[in-house]
Amino acid sequence: MLPRARMLVVAPSWIGDAILSEPLVARLRATQADISIDVLAPAWCAPVYARMPGVGRIIDSALRHGRVDWARRRALAQSLSAHGYTRALILPNSWKSALVPWLARIPCRTGYTGELRWGLVNDRRRLDRRALPRLVERYAALAAEPGATPAAATAPVLVPDPVNRDAAVRALDLRIDRGIAILCPGAEFGPAKRWPPEHFADLARKFLADGLEVWLLGSPNDKPAINAVRAAAGDAGAAIRDLAGRTDLGTAIDLLSLASIVVSNDSGLMHAAAAVGAPLVALFGSSSPAYTPPMSAAAKVARIDIACSPCFKRECPLGHFKCMRDLAPAGVYDLARAALRPRRPIAEAQPAR
Repeated sequence: MLPRARMLVVAPSWIGDAILSEPLVARLRATQADISIDVLAPAWCAPVYARMPGVGRIIDSALRHGRVDWARRRALAQSLSAHGYTRALILPNSWKSALVPWLARIPCRTGYTGELRWGLVNDRRRLDRRALPRLVERYAALAAEPGATPAAATAPVLVPDPVNRDAAVRALDLRIDRGIAILCPGAEFGPAKRWPPEHFADLARKFLADGLEVWLLGSPNDKPAINAVRAAAGDAGAAIRDLAGRTDLGTAIDLLSLASIVVSNDSGLMHAAAAVGAPLVALFGSSSPAYTPPMSAAAKVARIDIACSPCFKRECPLGHFKCMRDLAPAGVYDLARAALRPRRPIAEAQPAR
């Protein structure tokens, strides 16, 4: 019998990227029946891994961005070394992300060559960007043996917590006895990823006219974007539920599973909606669906084809923001109506009122 494999996945720092690591976890589980998979992740990504099948312990990295913090890394490595990990899979490409597995003396440390990682990563993989154009495939390929042709990555799957979801519905006094449109106007990376608030407002008015509940979902950092949507909606803004900052990430993921339709910028919530199987229209402008698409049969991509998109900038370098401004609400609405999930039975949904 093979000895039990004990894996440590060093997670990325972006929520969307963390969700895209789920097919790697699934592939590791498929390699050996008796396997332990723990994750070293920043605290804000922990709710993602808590809803990921097959993940054991979630260890808070508690490392500040941009700082080496040798003392913290040594202490963390010492605590990890007691768990007898046989392999670490290091998903970020930075040299700092490889320090803790190296200090913990984990025997096999797998990752792409990255920046200045010789020695720190001893199972180095060369990234073939043409063969692996999408981030989800790049992560999943690390589970394969060196030199093996990786299989196609499966779609990420997150399992909502129904008890937490139903408690949130009651606590927030949310109405779920009819269809629900969830709009996600934020994007942590920067304003170039955000569809204009007046476009979201136009869409919200259309959904309200269709008899749908409209929820605006996001983190406290998304509050300015969400306030702008409600302001642009005029009198209709009073009928829109503002949930920005009123849920943690895990609860936001759970609530997304109730949606009849989600319309989201390219963000962590976009990937969360896809991973829980919600019908989705994903809005792309400065970023590319070729690299980080929503991987779901229930997802549709809305974008316009112009020469300067994608630019991958935080703000529009040309100042016109054409990639998002010219993405018309009428076209997004048509995509959303085509993807709309029928209202769930009241007995299943357990409405709040």
